[in-house]
Amino acid sequence: MSSIFTHTTLGSNDRAKSAAFYKPTLATLGINHLGELGDAATLYGADSPQFIVFSPSNGEPAHCGNGVTVSFAAPSRDAVHKFHEAGLANGGTDEGAPGPRPFTPTAYAAYLRDPDGNKICTYCFADE
Repeated sequence: MSSIFTHTTLGSNDRAKSAAFYKPTLATLGINHLGELGDAATLYGADSPQFIVFSPSNGEPAHCGNGVTVSFAAPSRDAVHKFHEAGLANGGTDEGAPGPRPFTPTAYAAYLRDPDGNKICTYCFADE
């Protein structure tokens, strides 16, 4: 089993603005924009939807959760830097510059907030 999740979702109040952020930012990790699900959601993944940005179906505004972070796997430390740079260049804000993290000897990560305030990050656990 490669994952314990079928998919992860985050809400957005402006999916066009969200797509302008996520398409180039996730592309740095080899994650593709897979299209739209009508007016409800934007789909991302390697070859099937695993990360979905949606407009909440209850009609209430989307908001980020305190303590919630979505983390994407990075194939290299260079990809961590490219992810962070692309996110900042496309409407994201810095939540932690690329660099080592104390969780394990090889942990290397970067953190961003998307245009809706959701916290995302990428981690690489490969040696330098």
